Amino acid sequence: MTVTATQLPEGLLLAYYGDDFTGSTDLMEAFTAAGVPTVLLLREPSAHWIKHFQGVRCIGLAGTSRGKDPAWMEQNLARAFEQLASLGAPILQYKVCSTFDSSPQVGSIGKAIDIGVPLMKGKWSPMVVGAPRLKRYQMFGHLFAAYDGQGWRLDRHPTMSRHPVTPMHESDLRVHLGLQTTRRIELIDMPALKAGHGNAKLQQMQGKDVPVVLLDVMDEDTLVESGRLAWEGRGEGVFTASSSGLEYALAAYWKSLGWLPQSSELEPARAASQIAVVSGSCSPATALQIRWAREHGFQTERLDVKKVLDPALQKTEIQRVVGLACNALQSGKSVVVFSAEGPEDESVRGFDQLAAIAGMLRSEANVMIGQALAHVMKSVIESTTIQRVVLAGGDSSGEVASTLGIEALTVMAGLEPGAPLCRAASDNPRMNGLEIVLKGGQMGGVSFFGTALHGIAT
Repeated sequence: MTVTATQLPEGLLLAYYGDDFTGSTDLMEAFTAAGVPTVLLLREPSAHWIKHFQGVRCIGLAGTSRGKDPAWMEQNLARAFEQLASLGAPILQYKVCSTFDSSPQVGSIGKAIDIGVPLMKGKWSPMVVGAPRLKRYQMFGHLFAAYDGQGWRLDRHPTMSRHPVTPMHESDLRVHLGLQTTRRIELIDMPALKAGHGNAKLQQMQGKDVPVVLLDVMDEDTLVESGRLAWEGRGEGVFTASSSGLEYALAAYWKSLGWLPQSSELEPARAASQIAVVSGSCSPATALQIRWAREHGFQTERLDVKKVLDPALQKTEIQRVVGLACNALQSGKSVVVFSAEGPEDESVRGFDQLAAIAGMLRSEANVMIGQALAHVMKSVIESTTIQRVVLAGGDSSGEVASTLGIEALTVMAGLEPGAPLCRAASDNPRMNGLEIVLKGGQMGGVSFFGTALHGIAT
């Protein structure tokens, strides 16, 4: 794995499938900020849009697999991975959340690995999850994440240990992933990386199978070394299930070689006159952000989940919220439309019962809430002159972005780590050029919606 090149090779460096829409923009931010032009497609790759974005070094496809079962993944991921693999990048990535949201039944990362590994010729499947910039750290295979300024082991994390769909009961990713795949899972830990023993450890792990190899990342040294191992060990092409930590690691390694500018960064986002937000997030972080918005002049409107799940009342409820949101915007206010305000919200605690009353599975009810938020946002955009919008919550963001008819996104400016300001590309003139932020539930400080409105002071 000795470096002999003097610069990055021509053409695509990486192609990826994002397991949700918000995480897909997180990866795009990491590479764009480092000087690696990246585009995120919201529909399957077409010659028209690939040609439109000639010169990019990374192409992504935003997906919704984080909320899907293994049967859905079998039917849909193989085609998506094959299309991305055909683009010829040496690294094919299944982009996962940096909090590793998954279970054997929902969003199985192991199932995605089993589908994707055979498509590439690599002898291993590197896995980088830690991302210090996002306050995510992996040590000895265990994942840690900060919340409200304090670090937590993931199985004790205030949000992830109580996630309504994929609660994290195990912080050792080898154990957690081992419930989702029978593939061999290995680890190159922090001491080995620090001592420069990565190559030797990787060589010892080689066999007739293709193992998943977790790489600890907890600081700049381990970040660079993980990037080196992943890039120099790509061989004839590797498949990896990793968070945007992989992009931060690759960029850090390429910078260490002088292949990327040392000080590249995103332009800070400028202020907007108003913003419109829709949120399907159940996280406590988003709840605090909604409360902050309410206390700082935003109009906040709750979408009644019970009515949305009732076919006889759904249309009227959507129209009610759209009317209130449009009136608020026309009066000069910014607006937040939300379906839940934290994990203790009555609509969250009673969601299974509401779904059962409506005769739906939880997954079907989740989709219906996302679609309702999508119709709200679409109607608001079409009825006003709003130019900057925010979609909060990974699953609901996918429904909203798809409904808007957006074909692709590129990063235009920085807001907060993991949630950049993007520009939409669409054949619909009203949506083309729309400024859009896709925010995962855990992302952003308490005043995030204020930052999305006022931008970053320079």
